[in-house]
Amino acid sequence: MKTLLIYGATGYTGRMIAKQAKDAGLNFVIAGRNKEKLDELAKTLDVRAHAFALDDAGALPRHLDGITVVLNCAGPFAHTSESLMRACIIQGVHYLDITAEINVYRLAESLHDLASTARVMLLPGVGWDVVPTDCLAVTIAEKVHEPVRLRIALQVAGSMSRGSAFSVGEIISAGLLARVNGELTTKTDAKTDFFDFGEGKVECAPLSFGDLVTAWHSTGIPNIEMYVHVSGDAFPSGDLSRLPDGPSQEERAGNVARAVVEMTGVDGDIHHAVIETVNGYSYTPLAAVEAVRRVLSGTSQPGFQTPAKVFGADFALSIQGTRISIL
Repeated sequence: MKTLLIYGATGYTGRMIAKQAKDAGLNFVIAGRNKEKLDELAKTLDVRAHAFALDDAGALPRHLDGITVVLNCAGPFAHTSESLMRACIIQGVHYLDITAEINVYRLAESLHDLASTARVMLLPGVGWDVVPTDCLAVTIAEKVHEPVRLRIALQVAGSMSRGSAFSVGEIISAGLLARVNGELTTKTDAKTDFFDFGEGKVECAPLSFGDLVTAWHSTGIPNIEMYVHVSGDAFPSGDLSRLPDGPSQEERAGNVARAVVEMTGVDGDIHHAVIETVNGYSYTPLAAVEAVRRVLSGTSQPGFQTPAKVFGADFALSIQGTRISIL
């Protein structure tokens, strides 16, 4: 039987993903570094648990014996992704994760040839925000005559999980980037701009998410920029280790997730579209488990891939509560 391994299953999002995988009837193992926490969760879900760290590259591949797909939920992903990707390539196991950290996507790009030779798929970003933005960009690109510029803006509302807060540090440390004529380059200015998520224009700041990589591979648009609008107490400061695990179910229910794409064609026409869905922390378990289900059923492509290339531009809409508005 094909088997999923969820690494980082005892974290805030990892727990929700493990529960969703159970509800979906998947055959899976939970894994991570803390045996006590893993055993407790395994008992609750009635699944197997496997405790192991990622610091022994030589021993790591054997921990993936009998595994078909790894779903990495352990952030910051800059600290976990390379070990797991390389072990997956050695063992012939597909790798998925839920990160937005741009350097993880650049890493997956760099391992494309190795993974392709091993017939292994590297598919980072199977949750919010990459699934919605990737699918939306492809959907709109099909309607635009020779698109040459793409701008993506995210609306982040409500509080952030402790794990996401640490990942944001990795995103910021990667520098302020944009894709210019097909190449990732450092931006020389950090000017804000205004985007309309459906309720009037709001100010958004530039930031370098993994979409700068995925949108390029999915659409081929040579010039891409990323922005984010933050409201509430998202993007916290201070001692991040003191943050709660993540927002409550009530908080998630009260804060939907939105992203907008602005696409310019070679003729100068500008097209706008918004994708709205459930809160990002609620969306990620649904999208990640659906992605895994499809991979376990045989849907995969070797090497570094993007959600829209593997599952199609309508994949984001397969998650209940998701809709696209063409503006």
